[in-house]
Formats: sequence, structure tokens, C-alpha cells
Amino acid sequence: QVQLVQSGGGLVQPGGSLRLSCAASKIIFSFFKTGWYRQAPGKQRELVATITSNGNTNYADSVKGRFTISRDNAKNTVYLQMNSLKPEDTAVYYCNAERVVEAYWGQGTQVTVSS
Repeated sequence: QVQLVQSGGGLVQPGGSLRLSCAASKIIFSFFKTGWYRQAPGKQRELVATITSNGNTNYADSVKGRFTISRDNAKNTVYLQMNSLKPEDTAVYYCNAERVVEAYWGQGTQVTVSS
């Protein structure tokens, strides 16, 4: 079955950087709109960034200028480079791929920004 396998994440100090990866099996990311979402404790899941099949990107206002979403078609992997991290970026991050009636989610990875 389709699997989105995430890696990266962890504990980082404020101002630090992390990179999340999401590798897909059974689907080709370049045919999908892919993205990253996050969910902090007690809050709803929110959109962080997306990249369309033709490479257009979109970001939440809270991460613009700090986060970058990218896709490596040869590796069938989507990345989220997170710089200048803030404590309010602490959340479980999920990758997502969707197309028409299909939607797939990664397993989630914890990102904690704390000194």
C-alpha cells in the first residue's frame, strides 16, 4: 500500500535548523500536491507549506522566510527545511500528498524547539 515515511525532526534550540524528509512508496510525488502540516498540543492541525506538481510553493504566514519546501523527483522525496526555529514551531509535523480524491499522510514526527 501507499506509504509516506518521514524522517528528521527532534529537539533543537531556538534559532536552530532542522530538515524533515518524506519519502513515498507506491505513488509518485511529482503527480501530487504535497505538503507539510503541523499540530501542536491542544491545537488543530494547520498547513505549513505546500508544493504543487508543477513546483509552485505556498507557505503559512508564520513560516514565510524561515521554512522552505522542496521536492527531489529522482528520490521521490519531499523536504521541509526549517531555519530560525522558534518555540512556537514546536509540534508534530506531518507530510501529506493529495490528488483529486486521494490523500495520504506520513506517520508524523515531533519537532521541539526549546532551550
